[in-house]
Amino acid sequence: MLHCRGGAFYAGHTDDLDRRIGEHRSGRIPGFTHDKLPVELVWSEEFQTRDEAKAMEKRIKGWGRAKKMALIRGDWEEISLLAKKKDGPSTSSGQAE
Repeated sequence: MLHCRGGAFYAGHTDDLDRRIGEHRSGRIPGFTHDKLPVELVWSEEFQTRDEAKAMEKRIKGWGRAKKMALIRGDWEEISLLAKKKDGPSTSSGQAE
């Protein structure tokens, strides 16, 4: 996950983290981060499969700022508390409208 200028977060997945961060920092990638430079890597995790990485990316994109900040801190207790406070189905459940 990248922290972008203006306080926004960007979540993505890649097979080569160093290369991909370099592409984002150089502005060579059009899209979300292009106009939000500079960017800083604030969280990453390795996954066994690309499908697992894509699933986590999708999950993070559905989270609010507080939950993303808890993930960056590694505060799993806070993530759990924030998940329990939701009124509707999880965005990762596929049941959200």
